[in-house]
Amino acid sequence: MTRVALVTGGTRGIGEAISIGLKEAGYKVAANYAGNDAAAATFKEKTGIAVYKFDVGNFDACKEAAEKIEADLGPVDVLVNNAGITRDATFHRMTPEQWNDVLRTNLDSVFNLTRPVYEGMRNRGFGRIINISSINGQKGQYGQTNYSAAKAGMIGFTKALAQEGAAKGVTVNCIAPGYIGTEMVRAGPAEVLNTKIIPQIPVGRLGEPVEVARCVTFLASDDAGFI
Repeated sequence: MTRVALVTGGTRGIGEAISIGLKEAGYKVAANYAGNDAAAATFKEKTGIAVYKFDVGNFDACKEAAEKIEADLGPVDVLVNNAGITRDATFHRMTPEQWNDVLRTNLDSVFNLTRPVYEGMRNRGFGRIINISSINGQKGQYGQTNYSAAKAGMIGFTKALAQEGAAKGVTVNCIAPGYIGTEMVRAGPAEVLNTKIIPQIPVGRLGEPVEVARCVTFLASDDAGFI
């Protein structure tokens, strides 16, 4: 029986690579997106992967979407919580809206989507929850107290739920990528990239989205049942 994977923020950047990687590994994939209809349509046409537009920061919308995906494709066996936004500002200038927008999309979403699919995973004796955090959730980053807090929260969520799910065959893992060569990262000033970011990376280059996707594909597999 083909397993079903849901990837949030799954039509662009790292999420796009994850969606494609899981499809190539034999999963039926549902890719969530928030608002860019044109990019989602292009992605769907290029990959043949089903796309679902809903707000990951809204619990009711997530519950409804999970039910729709189950009706269309089958129950979700693999959930990749990848959706994320930035609203960067130094803390003394940060607004409540910038804080709340990032926490809602990047952290609340992890609860909002995991909760509707988790009980089914437990009942079936198999589940894979993979959360895409960030190196900035581990070390912090100037101008990103909101983003760093959310990504650190994902790590704590992962560690706690992993202990609850393991005995039921549900693994919960977190990947915290460094700088990955997405459209968003490459859109920044080349001077900053070449003089401040890449010199900090031991291999001397940006990571590629497909390299994160390979980690996800492994963690979703039966081979990762002890992790």
